[in-house]
Amino acid sequence: MSAPTPQALRRYAAGCLRLDAYLREPGDGRCRPRIPAACLFWALLIGEILRECSFLAVEALVGSSARPHLGVATQFGDDALSYFTERLQVPRLREALATAVRQAKRNKAFDDVAYIGLAIDGTGVGHCLKPGCPWCRPRRDPQGKIRDYLHHFAMISVVGAGFTLPVDVEPYGPGDSEYAAGKRLLGRVVQGLGRRFADYLVVDGGFATAPFLHAAGAAGLPVIARLKGNLPELYTSAQRRFAGRPPDDSFVLSGDRIELWDASDFAPWENLNWPWVRVLRYRQYKGDGRVVEAYWLTNLRQRKVGSRSLYKLAKTRWEIENQGFNDAKNRYGMEHIRHHHANSMLAVWLITILALTIERLYRLRHLHRGSHPPLTPVQLLRQLRLALAGVPAPPGTG
Repeated sequence: MSAPTPQALRRYAAGCLRLDAYLREPGDGRCRPRIPAACLFWALLIGEILRECSFLAVEALVGSSARPHLGVATQFGDDALSYFTERLQVPRLREALATAVRQAKRNKAFDDVAYIGLAIDGTGVGHCLKPGCPWCRPRRDPQGKIRDYLHHFAMISVVGAGFTLPVDVEPYGPGDSEYAAGKRLLGRVVQGLGRRFADYLVVDGGFATAPFLHAAGAAGLPVIARLKGNLPELYTSAQRRFAGRPPDDSFVLSGDRIELWDASDFAPWENLNWPWVRVLRYRQYKGDGRVVEAYWLTNLRQRKVGSRSLYKLAKTRWEIENQGFNDAKNRYGMEHIRHHHANSMLAVWLITILALTIERLYRLRHLHRGSHPPLTPVQLLRQLRLALAGVPAPPGTG
């Protein structure tokens, strides 16, 4: 197997993930363009993978002696990237993300996974002092005075596979909400990936409402949702039921002792059309003495998914935080506003998660074939940077 290079990674994305047509024609909305859209888009995508987290950084990269190794035909300035992303067709970009993830499943990337999950959660990025787009949401101090502005979006990711693949984001501005954005996101992504792609949906307690659970059911997805005080009757009933009895199961996982309580005969709350509600309570005793307890509700049957399996599926909720938001913000510059324009920001957010998805599939599924050990993210990054300088990869990586 050849050593990782930017151009080898492009061939992987174009061929194995079936993105060739999109990389050649990424949905250019410019009038009379002089720089090919394919050139600008690939520069943005490989720039994200190389963690060059600003348009100025991409300009410097394509203006350097490394450009021939990048696979970028010509150099350009950061203003060209601003103009391009203002007019990049977002629906086409979303379709490309869905294509890559669907193709990963066809390529057997999840064959060793018992249950493929989807997770939805929201976050805030890109703070600014003055409003500059419709998605700027004001943040106020204790006196009610506007302190600054932040941008929010909901994200949906594939979880439960041992690695997280972000699939789509949906922004929400003033007057909108994480809940509404997540509901829009769910419908669009299930349509893009197909009803049979995933086996379950895991969400926080804010999504545990009858309309959202019904929407997930209509999409063919059982739901695992955090049970909190926003459903007081069910929450109180579960607390009372489980407080009076020993755990149904106890085991050790990764050095932590886990206790589980599980029951499937709780009554649904008003307006929920489920015949019953299953509630799982877990208590996790960590090695440092901390005790973590949580309640989850679901409509997965016990005979299909046992208590231990349900516990593990519920814990995949944190993958979107750790491998989604944390990686995107801390390593790939998602916090940074490249160009304060609504379409440009959304396009860059989507390019960032496309870069994450391609990088993970390339590193953990393509390069890990045969006897090759999996590379860590920083190992792949170093090898790609060495390739830009024309330096051979270290022994044992080819």
